Amino acid sequence: MQILTEPKNALTKQYAKLFEMEGVDLEFRADALKSVAKRALERKTGARGLRSILEGVLLDTMYEIPSQSEVSKVVIDESVIEGKSKPLYIYENSEPAAKAAPDA
Repeated sequence: MQILTEPKNALTKQYAKLFEMEGVDLEFRADALKSVAKRALERKTGARGLRSILEGVLLDTMYEIPSQSEVSKVVIDESVIEGKSKPLYIYENSEPAAKAAPDA
């Protein structure tokens, strides 16, 4: 699991940088990283298979994000890695903050 996060050129950092270029934060939950590592072990691909697993999970999202300017963050958890759900999109608040009423 460390190979996904610790090296300078770790895959999670590379994908986070790609999303950052679109103005979106990318968050991987710990359970998602464990699931990626587990899938790589099951496939017997080791570290080499990590990229294909992450790319398969993030491909649709990478195409959708540029057309959705209101998305500020994408969260990946275990259910996304397992194909049970889509990534969680967090939208920035586009409504202006309410102003306090002036004192009468």
